Amino acid sequence: MAGFSRSEKIGIIDYGAGNIGSVSNAIRYLGFTPFIIDKPELLDKASKVIFPGVGAFGSVMAMLKTKEMDKALMGLISEGKPFLGICLGYQILFERSEETKNLSSAPLDREKGLGVFEGDVVRFNSGKIPQIGWNEVVPTPSSDFIPKDFYYFVNSYYPVPRDRSIIAGKTQYGSVTFASAIKSENVFATQFHPEKSGIPGLLLLKRWLTQC
Repeated sequence: MAGFSRSEKIGIIDYGAGNIGSVSNAIRYLGFTPFIIDKPELLDKASKVIFPGVGAFGSVMAMLKTKEMDKALMGLISEGKPFLGICLGYQILFERSEETKNLSSAPLDREKGLGVFEGDVVRFNSGKIPQIGWNEVVPTPSSDFIPKDFYYFVNSYYPVPRDRSIIAGKTQYGSVTFASAIKSENVFATQFHPEKSGIPGLLLLKRWLTQC
């Protein structure tokens, strides 16, 4: 287990629409100190960074660009700082999203993301949309970071990573089995909300806080 200190400041990105309250409460409950980041220069003050994404892909990317947070996030990821993306904070790590494909301003009918990983974010084509509620996450054979359990989801879209080796967990919804979590070096990201997933989610957050 990597060394850690509960006095560490855990940065939570505030881009104007995130689920900051629930994530901050979960971090405090686990005995750590949440630190709200609303400008790029504050990223250096955090030992680990969480992006608690809620909202629409296109508007969130626009907010990040307005705050000049997009390049700063890519920089901290490339530098190796531990990063946790939740829900939309997972989706923006990829190249494009279908969520705003009907907007004429979206190039190639896809809204561009950060492009940390290759792949698109696509919409469910079966089942009740959005998916709201508890669903099972099954760890992939190459990953033991996520315990097999039920976690809480709220999503209509999901990423399709081109590099299948980064997939840490899979979930079935309707006729689709999708990548509900990824882990690659210093990046861990989940489509589900660990901060809203009861004991399993808190245990997973604690594992990330103490081991990453």
